Amino acid sequence: MAFPTHIVAAAGYVFDKEGNVLIIKTHNRGYDSTGGQIEEGENLEEGVLREIMEESGIKAKVKCLCGVYSNVGKHVFYDGVKPVPTKVMFDFICEYESGECRTSDESSEVIWVPKEKVMDYISAPAQRYRFEKMLKFDGKVTYASYVTKPEFKVLTERYI
Repeated sequence: MAFPTHIVAAAGYVFDKEGNVLIIKTHNRGYDSTGGQIEEGENLEEGVLREIMEESGIKAKVKCLCGVYSNVGKHVFYDGVKPVPTKVMFDFICEYESGECRTSDESSEVIWVPKEKVMDYISAPAQRYRFEKMLKFDGKVTYASYVTKPEFKVLTERYI
């Protein structure tokens, strides 16, 4: 039996003291939270904090887990050739600690947006779904599975 291939990723929804949310403009998905793949040997919190810093220049701390999502659909990467494996993503609400917004190889814009206006920026269906769940977080973690291609569809959803 072959070892399974499954991407593990984490997203950080960083809030400042005024309640603004940190978002980045990505090169492929438009505006989104900071986050990305967890590296081998790295735990989830280390990974999400590294991704926040790399993509935005912001140092944050993890406050709590708010969502666990499985993208169970297989599709082709942005290059139109390479297959993308299924993915499990852990969403964390984080608090700003220090730093100034700066772009990176993965972001063309880094901005703080009032919580009430953040959905005006998010356009990709899966990201909109996860942002909506994060904004409504009441202490129960959302678990959902979905596919993004050919169109976004939630397959399962529960709260734990």
